[in-house]
Amino acid sequence: MAADFTLNTNVVDPLARSITPAAVTVRDGRIASITPTATAPADSFLLPGFVDAHVHIESSMLVPTEFARAAVVHGTVATVSDPHEIGNVLGVAGVDYMLANAAHTPLKICFGAPSCVPATTFETAGAAISVAEVEALLDNPRIGYLSEMMNFPGVLHGDPECLAKIAAAKQRGKPVDGHAPGLRGELAGQYLAAGITTDHECFAKDEALDKIQHGCLIAIREGSAARNFDALWELIAEHPQQTMLCSDDKHPDELALGHINVLVRRALERGVPLFDVLQAACVNPVRHYKLPVGLLQVGDPADFIEVGSLTAMDVRRTWIDGVLVAERGQTLLPSVEVPVANKFVAREVTAEELSLPARGTKVRAIEAIDGQLVTNCMLASPKIVAGNAESNLAEDLLKMVVVNRYADAPVAVAFVKNFGLQRGALASSVAHDSHNVIAVGVTNDDLAAAINLVMQAGGGLSAACVAEGAAQVQPLPVAGLMATGTCAEVGERYSQLDKLVKQWGSPLRAPYMTLSFMALLVIPALKLSDLGLFDGGKFEFTECFAE
Repeated sequence: MAADFTLNTNVVDPLARSITPAAVTVRDGRIASITPTATAPADSFLLPGFVDAHVHIESSMLVPTEFARAAVVHGTVATVSDPHEIGNVLGVAGVDYMLANAAHTPLKICFGAPSCVPATTFETAGAAISVAEVEALLDNPRIGYLSEMMNFPGVLHGDPECLAKIAAAKQRGKPVDGHAPGLRGELAGQYLAAGITTDHECFAKDEALDKIQHGCLIAIREGSAARNFDALWELIAEHPQQTMLCSDDKHPDELALGHINVLVRRALERGVPLFDVLQAACVNPVRHYKLPVGLLQVGDPADFIEVGSLTAMDVRRTWIDGVLVAERGQTLLPSVEVPVANKFVAREVTAEELSLPARGTKVRAIEAIDGQLVTNCMLASPKIVAGNAESNLAEDLLKMVVVNRYADAPVAVAFVKNFGLQRGALASSVAHDSHNVIAVGVTNDDLAAAINLVMQAGGGLSAACVAEGAAQVQPLPVAGLMATGTCAEVGERYSQLDKLVKQWGSPLRAPYMTLSFMALLVIPALKLSDLGLFDGGKFEFTECFAE
C-alpha cells in the first residue's frame, strides 16, 4: 500500500522541459503537489520512470513478475509487451497466463493482442488466434493495442484476416504496432496507411526516416541479439516526437545489468539533449499507448525514479503508484508462486535422423549476422562423408536442424555460417516464432545430444559435446519459453551455457538469442522452419542444395 510522503529534490519535468528544486508530495499513490523551493540536494533528481516501448517478456526467460523484479531496479515502471511468443505455443490461454501472472506485480505492463498467430503458414505452431479471438482480447481493458502486424505482405495484398484484425483495433481506439523490416517507399506508405502506427524493425537510418515521413513512430531497439541503437540514435534529437526506446528481446544476464536506462545513458553520452531523450524514453510511449503512467505532473500516478546524476543516470530509487519498488540496486518486489503451463511433445531424436543425403556439392547457407535479425543467403560447400552432407569447420559451415515440438514429424536440416563452433552443439526450444526446437552443431551426435536434453526437460536451452562428455541444460517449463526462477538464478545458468558455447568457438555476442532468430521466417533473407528452408525475400520454400 502506498504511504503518503514528501520528497525535497530537483524535479525534471519532461513536459515543461525544466529542472526545478521542489517539494513533491504524494498522497494515495498520486502526486498531490509540486511546490518550488529555494534549494534541493545537488545529488537528487526526480524524473518519470522509463518505459520499454516494445518487448516480449517471454524472451527474458522470466515470467512477468520476475521480469518486473529485475526491471524496476533500472528505473523501468512500464512496458508495452507483446505476448506473441507464448501465444504461438498456447494460443489465447497463453495470453491469459501472462495477464494472470502480471496481475501480481505493480509494474505497469500493457499487453497487446497477438496479431499473427501463427506468424506464417510455413511452420508448425502450437496454436492459432482467430479474428474473433483477437476481437475478444481487444475488448479486455488490460489489452492496450494490436501487437506487431508481421504479415506485411498480407496487409499489402489486402488479406481479409489481417485487415479485419487492424479494423478491430481501430474501431476500439487502440493502436496497431508494425513489423516491416526493410520496407520503404511507396510500399511502406501503403502498409502504414492501413492503420499501422509504429515500427521497431528498422536497422538503417534512411529506412527509419522513410517511415517517419509517413507518420510512423520508430521504436529504437537494443536487445540481446538485434542491436540497432548505433544506427538510429541520432533520430532522438532529429525527431524527438516520433521516437521511442525498446529492448524487444532481452536475455536475463543482460536484464540483470540494465534496461532502458542504459539506452538513456548512451544517448546522453552522445550529446542528445536530456529532454529529447526523456521524450523518447518516457513521454511518447505513455501518450501513444495511453498508458496509465505518470509523467511527473500534479494529479499523475506517482511513477517516478530518483537518480543522483543526470549524466550517469544512476537509478537510486523507483516508485510505482507511490510505492517504493526498488532501492539502491535491490528490488523490493517479492517473488510469487509460478504455475507451469506447457505444450511439448518430448520426442527424442537419433543422430541418424539428422543425416542429409548429398544432392550436390553446394548448399544455400544461412549467413548469421551478429547483432542483426536479418540474414544473408550464400552458397557454401559442406563436407561430403559417406554420401551425406556434413558440417565443414574449415569454412565455418555448421549443420542446423529444427524439430517439430508439437507432433512427431521429420526433422528439417540445413546449414548456417558464423556460429563458429569447433566442437559441440547448442539447442533451444526458444525459436521465433513458433518455438520448435532448433539446434546448431558440429556433429550429428552432438546435435542429437543437445536436442534430447531439451526434449527431456520439456523445453529449455542446452549445450552438449559428446567427445568431452559435456551436457548442460536450463529447463524452461513455462511454455518451453520461461523458467520459474529469479533473474539472478536464470541469468547465472544462462551465463554458464553462453560461456560454454563460446569456449567451443562461437564468436557471437549472444549465440542462443541469435540461434532463436534463425527460424524467424518473417525476417529476410534465409531461415529454417520445421518444414524446410525458407526464402524470406520471396516468401516461399527453397531447396537446400543449389548445385
